[in-house]
Amino acid sequence: MARATLSSHTLNSTPNFLRRAGRFLFSHPNITLILMLLPILIWLGVVYLGSLAALLTQSFFSLDGFSGRIVREFTFSTYSQLFTESNRDIILRTLGMAAAVTVTSGAVAFPIAYYMARFASYRVKGLLYLGVMLPLWSSYLVRIYSWRLILAQEGIVTWFFNGLGIKGLLDWMLAIPGIGGPSLSFSYIGVFVVFVYIWLPYMILPINAALERVPKSVIEASADLGARPGYTFRKVIFPLAFPGVIAGSIFTFSLTLGDYIIPSVFGNSSFFIGQAVYSHQGTAGNIPLAAALTVVPIVIMGAYLLIARRLGAFDAL
Repeated sequence: MARATLSSHTLNSTPNFLRRAGRFLFSHPNITLILMLLPILIWLGVVYLGSLAALLTQSFFSLDGFSGRIVREFTFSTYSQLFTESNRDIILRTLGMAAAVTVTSGAVAFPIAYYMARFASYRVKGLLYLGVMLPLWSSYLVRIYSWRLILAQEGIVTWFFNGLGIKGLLDWMLAIPGIGGPSLSFSYIGVFVVFVYIWLPYMILPINAALERVPKSVIEASADLGARPGYTFRKVIFPLAFPGVIAGSIFTFSLTLGDYIIPSVFGNSSFFIGQAVYSHQGTAGNIPLAAALTVVPIVIMGAYLLIARRLGAFDAL
């Protein structure tokens, strides 16, 4: 009785405008949702979209080669520098690495995700999820420099090749022009291996989510109609799980495009887009060219996302 009296007293003591506002918001859930999201939308519009707008604006300026100062006049001359041989090589090198990492990550992740979704028991599935997620709980830099030790000339990989008596195979790979180097820790092969390792969880989880959505009744129906397991996989399971592959590729492709730490630690003197942007906005002081280079992965990922949307990738996120 005392509690009811207290609640009635509290309700009566609430100002009328608050009660009216509460009733209005309760009867208009869309307006309530907008008001809840408004602070986040303002932050997104000012900080994120505002910084992108400033970046885009800077890309239409140019750098005075004599004074080294930025000429704040609208021009496309900075974008024309993207088609020079050096910048074109940087873009193609980055695209090639991103494509190779994405394809390899998909090839490695699919069997793991398939086993997790179709065959693993609850206990094993939990352990596999833990194994996939555990690297993400550690520091990004710690993982990278750990691989620096693993791939070094005196590292465990070289020791393994020596132990098997196939050190010549490793030397042959490192001697391949364009991708080799003095050791795995200073070559594009090492960059590729570390990229695949770092981004692999982002490929496994979307594929696993897509495979979990494949109804068992569909697979059983295919078997009842006389389809062999290989045919069922090609014609039923993989098409239904393909949006998950595309969803995972969004992460691996975009993260590889923009990363500059891994190529800086493992690569040679040939730049990737992230390294070029860092160099131009830092030591070189060419902010317009750095901004123009940053627009390149934005445009590439915009086109990639449009294609992924048409393939139904966002249904698997």
